Amino acid sequence: MKTLNKTSVLLVEDDVDLRNTISESLNAVDYKVYAAKKSVEGLDFFKKYDIDVCILDIEMTGIDGFALAAQIRILNPDVPMIFLTSKGLLVNILKDFEYGVDDYLTKPFTNEELLLRIKAVMRRVEKKDPFTYTLSGDKINIGRFVFDAKNMLLILDGQEQPLTRKEAALLKVLYDNKNELVTRKKVLKMIWGNNDYFIGRSMDVFIARLRKYLKADPNVKILTVHGVGFRLVVAEPAEVNA
Repeated sequence: MKTLNKTSVLLVEDDVDLRNTISESLNAVDYKVYAAKKSVEGLDFFKKYDIDVCILDIEMTGIDGFALAAQIRILNPDVPMIFLTSKGLLVNILKDFEYGVDDYLTKPFTNEELLLRIKAVMRRVEKKDPFTYTLSGDKINIGRFVFDAKNMLLILDGQEQPLTRKEAALLKVLYDNKNELVTRKKVLKMIWGNNDYFIGRSMDVFIARLRKYLKADPNVKILTVHGVGFRLVVAEPAEVNA
């Protein structure tokens, strides 16, 4: 879940003072920060929330920043990452980039420098974003839900659930083909512009989120045809616009 119109940051840093300082500085400029002390907690945050950028400390006890980055990359190969390190050795910097890190900062650093790095990696991601599906049209009923694709909202009994662009696009594709099988390849090409394995794993995370949002209405289900695709089943479809 994502706070509407806010950039969501996953911060994983085991130094409590530095973690609090970074969190406060990012919150002050209207970022939504999910701060974790350990990699396990950080990975849980990443699975639960829609994260726009990750800031990961390399040197943590247990699962270090490199291992966490590798696990995150399985779920989302495109999310930008900034590594924090106290080591200035070239070998460590090169290792960072092997894990797909977009940038790094050597401790100590200023809050202003971190903010500039975040903005820079976000701009690079926006330029290469493969998102191709256009969200438009009237509100539609999906069982008890009202789906406002244009504004990326799923509404139930007046309560609004904000959706990310890809969540909204995925639900729209499934609705446009409701009660019919939509292949994984088709969905990946339409929304992600690519159908490779790692992006497919990312799509499965989005499907799981949509299932969680829709579970309040037992007449609405997203079924998986293993290895083939998905089918949105609406037991009592309603076509009247809200």
